Amino acid sequence: MEPIFETNRVILRLFEPADAKMVQKLAGHEEVARTTLSIPHPYPDGAAEAWIERTRQAAENGEIYSFAMVKKEGKSLIGCVSLRVSKNDNQAELAYWVGRPFWGQGFATEAAQTIVQFGFDELQLNRIFAAAMTKNPASYKVMSKIGMKYEDTFPKHVLKSGIYEDIVFYELVKTENLLS
Repeated sequence: MEPIFETNRVILRLFEPADAKMVQKLAGHEEVARTTLSIPHPYPDGAAEAWIERTRQAAENGEIYSFAMVKKEGKSLIGCVSLRVSKNDNQAELAYWVGRPFWGQGFATEAAQTIVQFGFDELQLNRIFAAAMTKNPASYKVMSKIGMKYEDTFPKHVLKSGIYEDIVFYELVKTENLLS
């Protein structure tokens, strides 16, 4: 049974092949790709279909749960929220992106909060962490809003589009989770 979650304004479900064109359009937008760690720009044709297939396999294996953020009103795909699980360490990395037309409306916070709860309650994780480029304060504001604690900043930590970017890390440990 595939996990599905509902919040006030979004449905979170696993990605389906039919989502590929919208994933390519939203994730491939230059402003979205520029501030994410692993989204390419331009987003190549066929890459979304391959990514969706990989995410479905990863969810079946309990390794990565990538959920499509679907706006309840209109049923349109607006973004992604995921947990990359490390079973050996009983922890996961939270990641998310939201399509440019939907920025600043609280969708990432709503979705991330729900998926963190899924991680602690259903997956029985001990720790969930997240990273963002320092040039993307909206991303780490989401982390703070859902109760994650600032851990550290790592200068020149990743190479993105030929530039070494500073990364900020946040985390939440199950015993500190105020949502439980």
